[in-house]
Amino acid sequence: MSQIRLYVTTDEAGAGRVLDALSELLGEAPYALATMEIDEKANIWEASVYLEAEEEEALRQVFEAALGGFPEGKRPGVEKEIIADIDWIAKSLEGLKPVRAGRFLVHGAHDREDRRPGDIALEIEAGQAFGTGHHGTTAGCLEMIDTLLKAEAPQNALDLGTGTGVLAMAVRKLRPIPVLATDIDDVAVRVARYNARQNGIVSGVDFVTAPGFHHAAFGEHGPFDLVIANILARPLMKLAPGVRTNLAPGGSVILSGILETQRWKVLAAYRAQGMRHVRTYWREGWVTLLLKG
Repeated sequence: MSQIRLYVTTDEAGAGRVLDALSELLGEAPYALATMEIDEKANIWEASVYLEAEEEEALRQVFEAALGGFPEGKRPGVEKEIIADIDWIAKSLEGLKPVRAGRFLVHGAHDREDRRPGDIALEIEAGQAFGTGHHGTTAGCLEMIDTLLKAEAPQNALDLGTGTGVLAMAVRKLRPIPVLATDIDDVAVRVARYNARQNGIVSGVDFVTAPGFHHAAFGEHGPFDLVIANILARPLMKLAPGVRTNLAPGGSVILSGILETQRWKVLAAYRAQGMRHVRTYWREGWVTLLLKG
């Protein structure tokens, strides 16, 4: 069956309310939720849920329930987009060049000849998960990991929202410590596990499908000296208490997926949990934050 996207068009605040309501209604159900800015000047945003076509009727009812907070007459209508059965991520990444971030070189199989002595190579093919190193958030995280692990020696790490697994692999390449890598998307977890094997990492990283901090894996592996979360600003803010609970005393937190304009909101959420800001990296309109517990 085809995948579809149900979405509403509203303003930034409305999209945030819809995302929060959907998160609450769906609980730990493994659905991908997203907000997207369509027109910055006009303040037009979309809030979406991605699902299989056979789930449309049930999810449409949930989506309608999530719109209950809108005033009468101002409730946006739920629209549908049918997603063509094309690997758009792979298509969009065709021809992309290798990316350098700190000591890391992220590349595809066809660019192995670009490796230099001293490079820490991470081979990632265009696939069905986010995080190939070409985006400013992933590259920023890789730079921050490289800088941090030159100065600190964490005993374990958590890669929250692992995507391709590139950040978990980066940690493991630098330090032989146990890493828990989680994602809400089972496809991403399978892709990340495959990528790790392709990069010679056959142990030390546990890839787990976990939609929230309630999963047993967090208790089994944590608390963590290092937590890395490259997601989006709003989910990062929502996850702040859970990150703090699973962080070892004095541990470090690397956050990305944050637009420059969202930096202070995310910092405020984590400062409210008793964390302090250490460093910010800026790259292509995105920021990567380093905090300490």
